[in-house]
Amino acid sequence: MRHAYRCEDCNVAIYPTTTRAELIWLKERSHVAREVARHSGTGLDQWMMEGLAFLDEHSDHSVIIITTE
Repeated sequence: MRHAYRCEDCNVAIYPTTTRAELIWLKERSHVAREVARHSGTGLDQWMMEGLAFLDEHSDHSVIIITTE
């Protein structure tokens, strides 16, 4: 199974390589992840950076988490 963020307004999705639980965590705590990224010399995991970019791009839209097989 693959998990994704999908923007219901744009009908665009991304599939970061991580679990559904991690996508939920990042969506609910994106403000925390952004703060950590600002103070981290090594940066965040790639899936987090990809997810944050998507959430930023669709911040005024309805973003849901989907699962596909």
